[in-house]
Amino acid sequence: MANTIKTIRSRFSGNYLPSKTAVGEFILRIAVSLFPVTEAGGYKPSGIRKLRTKFIDLLYPIRNKLPDKPGVIADKFFNELCFIEEKLLMDAAFIALNDPASSGIDEVIMAYPGFFAILVYRLAHCLSCHTVPVVPRIMTEYAHSLTGIDIHPGANIGSEFCIDHGTGIVIGETTNIGRRVKIYQGVTLGALSVSKSMASKKRHPTIEDDVVIYAGATILGGETVVGHDSVIGGNVWLTQSVPPYSLVYHEYKSTIRERGDKHKV
Repeated sequence: MANTIKTIRSRFSGNYLPSKTAVGEFILRIAVSLFPVTEAGGYKPSGIRKLRTKFIDLLYPIRNKLPDKPGVIADKFFNELCFIEEKLLMDAAFIALNDPASSGIDEVIMAYPGFFAILVYRLAHCLSCHTVPVVPRIMTEYAHSLTGIDIHPGANIGSEFCIDHGTGIVIGETTNIGRRVKIYQGVTLGALSVSKSMASKKRHPTIEDDVVIYAGATILGGETVVGHDSVIGGNVWLTQSVPPYSLVYHEYKSTIRERGDKHKV
C-alpha cells in the first residue's frame, strides 16, 4: 500500500496546475464582455487586451504541456471569440423560441443555467480543439458546479442547441450532437462500461439534427445513433440506434383509485 501511494504521489503534479478560482473569474469576465447584460460576478466588460493577459497567466503553470507558446494559444482563442459569440447568440435565440416561459433572448442570456453551461462549454471546446490540457475541463466543471449540467469539453455540439431546465444533464466526451437539438433535465448521453484502453475510441452516442430528448432519458454507447427528427421520451433507456423520424417512449401504467374514508391515513 505504501508503495502504491508513493507511486500515485509521484504522478500528481498539483503545484503545476492553473488556479480554479482564476479560471472561474476568467469565465465570468469573458461572459460579461461577450454579453454585458449578464453582469456576471459583478464584473464590467473588459478590453480584449486585458483579458488576453489574464488568459496567458492561466496558461503559465502548464506552459510546458502546451502545443505552442501561451501567447500563440491566446491569439488563436481570442481570434475565434467572434465565431463563438455568433453560435451562442443562435443558441440563445433557439432556447427563447422553444421555451414559452421565456420573455426573450436577454432573459435567456442573463438567467438561464442551460445557456451559461453552453457558453462555458463552447469556450472550453475551443481550447480543447487546440489541445490545451486541464483548463477546458476546469472550465466545464466550474459550470457543472453552478448549474448541475456536466458537458465534457471534448463533445461536439452543433449550433442552435437548447437545454431546458438542465439539472442533471451529462454529455460525455465523444458525444456528437447535431443542430437544433433540444435536451431536457436529467438526460445522460454516456458510455457503456469500457476499459481505460478505450479512452481514445468513440464511447458516447451520436444525436443527429432536430432531435428532442425528454427528461430522464439515458442514451449510451459509441455506436448508438439517434436519427434526425426523432423524439426520445422521458425515462427511456436506449443502447441501440434508431432511424430518423422515430418516436421512442417508455411504457408504464399509472393506477388511480379512491383512498376511501378521507379521515383514514
